[in-house]
Amino acid sequence: MVARFTVQPMNTSASPESATLDLGVGGMTCASCVSRVERALKKVPGVQDATVNLATESARITYAASAQAEAMLRRAVRDAGYEPRSAEAAMQEDLSPWAGFWPVAIGLLLSAPLVLPMVGDLFGQHWMLPPWAQFALATPVQFILGARFYRAGWHALKALTGNMDLLVAVGTSAGWGLSMWLWLGPQGQAHAAHGMVPHLYFEASAVVVTLVLLGKWLEARAKRQTTAAIRALHSLRPDIAHVLQRAGGEIDVPMAEVLVNDQLVVRPGERIPADGELVQGDTQVDESMLTGEPLPVAKAVGARVTGGSINGDGRIVVRVTATGHESVLSQIIRLVEDAQAAKAPIQRLVDQVSAVFVPVVLLIALLTLAGWLWTGAGLEAALIHAVAVLVIACPCALGLATPAAIMAGTGVAAKHGILIKDAQALELAHRVDTVAFDKTGTLTVGQPRLVAFVAAADADDTAALTAAASLQSGSEHPLARAVVAAARERGLAVPEPDSVRAVPGRGSEGEVGVTSWLIGSLRWMDELQVGLGALRDEADRLQAEGATLSALVERTTAGLTLRALMAFADEPKPGAREALDILRARGIRIVMISGDNRGAALAMGARLGLQPDEVMAEVLPGDKAAKVAALKEGGHTVVMVGDGVNDAPALAAADVGMAMGTGTDVAMHAAGVTLMRGDVGLVAGALDISHRTVMKIRQNLFWAFAYNVAGIPLAALGYLSPVVAGAAMALSSVSVMTNALLLRRWRPASAAGQRQVRDVTGA
Repeated sequence: MVARFTVQPMNTSASPESATLDLGVGGMTCASCVSRVERALKKVPGVQDATVNLATESARITYAASAQAEAMLRRAVRDAGYEPRSAEAAMQEDLSPWAGFWPVAIGLLLSAPLVLPMVGDLFGQHWMLPPWAQFALATPVQFILGARFYRAGWHALKALTGNMDLLVAVGTSAGWGLSMWLWLGPQGQAHAAHGMVPHLYFEASAVVVTLVLLGKWLEARAKRQTTAAIRALHSLRPDIAHVLQRAGGEIDVPMAEVLVNDQLVVRPGERIPADGELVQGDTQVDESMLTGEPLPVAKAVGARVTGGSINGDGRIVVRVTATGHESVLSQIIRLVEDAQAAKAPIQRLVDQVSAVFVPVVLLIALLTLAGWLWTGAGLEAALIHAVAVLVIACPCALGLATPAAIMAGTGVAAKHGILIKDAQALELAHRVDTVAFDKTGTLTVGQPRLVAFVAAADADDTAALTAAASLQSGSEHPLARAVVAAARERGLAVPEPDSVRAVPGRGSEGEVGVTSWLIGSLRWMDELQVGLGALRDEADRLQAEGATLSALVERTTAGLTLRALMAFADEPKPGAREALDILRARGIRIVMISGDNRGAALAMGARLGLQPDEVMAEVLPGDKAAKVAALKEGGHTVVMVGDGVNDAPALAAADVGMAMGTGTDVAMHAAGVTLMRGDVGLVAGALDISHRTVMKIRQNLFWAFAYNVAGIPLAALGYLSPVVAGAAMALSSVSVMTNALLLRRWRPASAAGQRQVRDVTGA
């Protein structure tokens, strides 16, 4: 599997002259290869950082932009003994299940007759092939199919390093060379003179090469599954767009030629080609591949649509607002690729171990050889035991343990609307014990609603609400829109006002029919000396609950008369309270940070099931980061969840920042995790997939280390043959990949499902 090949501007943490290059690297086989490529890249002048990922076979390089930099980086990879690859090579790669199997098939065919005598011995049969036949079968496997090990091993030797290929090449060459000596040497001639076939080890060298090739093929097949999320996202981009011409006709153009402000026709069932605004038609849009939301979303004229989503049953026209790298889909792909290319902190330990692993193994093999010779076992037995040490010690599983799990975890998370931006956030999130939420737009809808309409005793509430909605119908103020929405929800017809005049900072006044009305804040009412009268107690109660109040006043010849009070408040997001309950059930402390006055913040907190000590009120935007820093004191690991520009510093200050995808780009860039649906329930999902991914990393590392710790002594003591060692080595890599792929079955639990689990378990 080869990663994309792109040059993109460096993130805000780098200097303006820096650039980032994602480069495919072919030919890597183990963790030692990763360290070697990184060292080679970092030696290139101007390179600031280089991170190599074995699972994706790619390198991400941050460097000082120059005309020759990219060519020098490719040359450095090639000089290190590996193949630099471009995006074109990756996109043309054969994705069929049996891609690249032919060398394995040939190896199996040639090795099978060599293994047959071993099977015959189990049944008392002696089917030993003559030495020349064994030589003829094993030699092509050793030097043609195994040529890749010699090439890579030679490059490693030139660089004074070691890798898996060197171990395989040295070990199998020793077995093949020993067989040649036993066949053609004095001992072999003596056997031939008596008509006997000497015991040779051609089958061991051929079978080990074949098993290693089989393991690498199974590994590559598993890698293709771990990158399925990225490939699925890339496949969402249609190749052709139907551009609506000014004359009224349509013309099909490649997506690369679509421009901002083009109007695109999208037919029922087609994918929307680019981000845009709906300018004609109504439809339902399936955004599940982008947000994880299974239900189609209704879209009307003026609604925003995202490229890659599927149009429902209506023909629509979309005005393009973003193309290429600026589109939401491209940003999602970039976030997932960033996470999969990044190196988790735990991987640094693996790299340090791998840097010295191969030299240590070579030393252990030499000591094994010398030890067996010292005990008088003979060169044949000593060499075979040393070969078994070399074969079983290949550090493939070590190099794959962390990146394979990260790729699988971030991929399945993206499928369900959780974009994990970097591996560090993924590794830290499982340790979180405190989650701080911004209130507006995160825990609440972020738009005020008319929660109470209290008419005066002598007023008709329907007529009063109709008049208020009419007066506010032309305003874009959030409170005005809330009044109009409330009237329409009650099925009231909202007539056009005869005239409306805005009173800055206070409200508005105008005529609806023959009646003159004023609508505005209580402060304006005080200035106008309009008393609340019998509604005073109700006004005090609503204000204590955190509502914002406005008054509707009728102007008559007798003066100004209060007709109604209107209370506005934000509403909790659907499922927000249940989501907080789920987090609390996991033993996580919940905190809500709000800029509202304490009464309003406590009232909303109560509706969300929060205790007073879990509410931080009257916090200025610039002070949110300081509050997050205070929460971290004492060794606490803190997640900050927010959606606005003023949340960005707090998101950056937290151990893990989670941004609502419905919020601003600034918040998304400052956060390590983006929740695409703006669903508070995804916070628990993000923590859960983090926990499961880290658990898989630890399982993989344990088994990779345990395999070598147990296998090397067994091989050195003579309990493992080279063939068994080769099979075990191949199995270790495949088992690590398979274990990581189990993450693909993960699903975020629903709030209802979590409640049912707690009800059953009593937790």
